Amino acid sequence: MSTANGRRVARRGLAGRVAVIAGVLALAGCSEETQNRLSRLGVTWLEGDYEITFAEGSFVRSWEVRGGKVTSEPDKGYYYFWARVDGKNRYVQAPIARTIIEEIP
Repeated sequence: MSTANGRRVARRGLAGRVAVIAGVLALAGCSEETQNRLSRLGVTWLEGDYEITFAEGSFVRSWEVRGGKVTSEPDKGYYYFWARVDGKNRYVQAPIARTIIEEIP
C-alpha cells in the first residue's frame, strides 16, 4: 500500500469520526421536543417485547407486546401494534403524545 492510499484511508476514518461527533453534538443541541420527535422516528419498525402504556390524567391503560412490532406514524400522531387483549389479538392505536414504550428484558 502506498503512502497516498494510506492517507486516503486515514482521511475516510477521520471524516467518519467527525460526522459521528457532529451528529451527537447536533442532537445534544436540540430541544427536548425535537429529541422526542427524532426518537419517535426510531420506533418505526422495532421487533421485540414491549410494555406500552397510554396515560391521560387518571386514566392509564397498558398492553404487552411479545415478539411483535411497534410502528409509528408521526404525521398522524399514533403508534400501532398488535397486543393480546382478553385472550385475543387486537390491533391497537395509541396517541404518541401520551404513550410510553418500555422494552421488556
